[in-house]
Amino acid sequence: MSELLTYMAKSLVINPDEVVVKKTERGNTIVFELSVAPEDMGKVIGKNGKRAQAIRSIMKAKYLRTGRRIVVDIVG
Repeated sequence: MSELLTYMAKSLVINPDEVVVKKTERGNTIVFELSVAPEDMGKVIGKNGKRAQAIRSIMKAKYLRTGRRIVVDIVG
């Protein structure tokens, strides 16, 4: 499922080769850590965090049927 997050992030950034997604499972929670180049942070987060929130909403909708909690962390 991290392929969806990778695809969305690569379509937004200038340096798609520097997009890295790490998936960690902690009990009933799945944590995705999205790492992008520092100059691409603004493109992924968006104005007032709207893109970041949209990415998180899409990922939560994707995992809705599994009954697990999803967290997407964006790091530089």
